[in-house]
Amino acid sequence: MRYMLLVCGQEEPEDAVADHDAAEPCWAPWARELQARGVLLVEGSQLQPVSTATTVRNDGDQVLVSDGPFAETKEQILGYDVIECADLDEAIYAAARHPATLKGGVVEVRPILASV
Repeated sequence: MRYMLLVCGQEEPEDAVADHDAAEPCWAPWARELQARGVLLVEGSQLQPVSTATTVRNDGDQVLVSDGPFAETKEQILGYDVIECADLDEAIYAAARHPATLKGGVVEVRPILASV
């Protein structure tokens, strides 16, 4: 079964992101741990800063476009991962060990609908 992990937390300042050690990304040990458990990391990516977000609404008569994220909250969606694993328990384990949760962030786990 495939699961989407929506990674949420407080956005780091852009200069702090640039200072990370490029030798090994922070998610690499997590990915190795998942692989050892038989969980496949299908894809994932970090998102650009929330300052680059554009929100689009359609009220039926017109399209409304605004700068910034949909919700004005302290926590933002920082990125996502797609994993393939046996069941929800394994997906929860993966989310609990995610680098974002270990830094105080939140990971929302959602099953992906099978394609038709």
